[in-house]
Amino acid sequence: MRTGLVITILIIAALIGLATALLYTCEDDWCFWFEWQKVRATNDFATCVARGFPVTESHPRQCRAGDKTFTESVAPPQNERAQIPDLIVLDRPLQNEVVSSPLVLEGEARGNWYFEASFPIRIFDADNRELGVIPAQAQGEWMTTDFVPFRAVLYFDPPTTETGTLVLEKDNPSGLPEHANELRVPVRFAPRAAISDPITVKAFFNNSALDPEFSCNRVFPVDRRIERTTAVARAALEELLGGPTGTEVQAGYFTSINPGVMIQSLTIANGVARVDFSNELERAVGGSCRVSAIRAQITETLKQFPTVSSVVLSIDGRTEDILQP
Repeated sequence: MRTGLVITILIIAALIGLATALLYTCEDDWCFWFEWQKVRATNDFATCVARGFPVTESHPRQCRAGDKTFTESVAPPQNERAQIPDLIVLDRPLQNEVVSSPLVLEGEARGNWYFEASFPIRIFDADNRELGVIPAQAQGEWMTTDFVPFRAVLYFDPPTTETGTLVLEKDNPSGLPEHANELRVPVRFAPRAAISDPITVKAFFNNSALDPEFSCNRVFPVDRRIERTTAVARAALEELLGGPTGTEVQAGYFTSINPGVMIQSLTIANGVARVDFSNELERAVGGSCRVSAIRAQITETLKQFPTVSSVVLSIDGRTEDILQP
């Protein structure tokens, strides 16, 4: 009698142990009797979906199992333009492109993305540390609801992470959150060893602090670090057309050149630099003082190079009757 009782107790204990093991250690669907077992054993997005837990239609998708949330692993898009459909498109750089400073950005945005013909572009590293900021300038009439091209040259501090994010912010002078919007673009930073030694060029601007009486043709240089290139004179002009940086503006620098001006050709031969610009250079330009300032900015920027002793300007191929006061 006593032996039978002991055996019964042992059988019951074994069954309890087996049930406990099935409840708390089994990882197979056949032994899931309760919802909490499935939650306990779910540790990734694919398993979460396979076990029938709810999936959100976000991008990337998320699956929630009890108090656990799993995000679908999505391969980052390569060689694709970043955009918010029907609002803004970034043509350059592409998503996940390798970038270095200075970085040229080009694209187009609806006119209501701008305010006063510009909007801010920021770059952050993977630790959300801001490395640089620059206003993107509209390359045409911005007071429209149509798409308007933009361009910016962004200088940024050396990153300490391999990846980062460009943020193209809708200019929002009201500060109201309902009017805010932004395009976020993933980028990769060029390894320090892969970046060739930069060179320094000068861009010449007017300066209200150094020349408070505004002597028209008196311009002052600022140093710009650029990637080494064989087209260094053109690169210097691109720096000039991009306008002063925020720091330079605070120091009194300003430009008399319209935004949106494009270099159509540049040749240097026998000491003469011949540069042809788009017609934005003379759009709505009036007054002999401003005309002198524009000519001085361009001429001095090009004459910093020993191969240039004189400069000939043209607009759409015309050298006569341009930049008239």
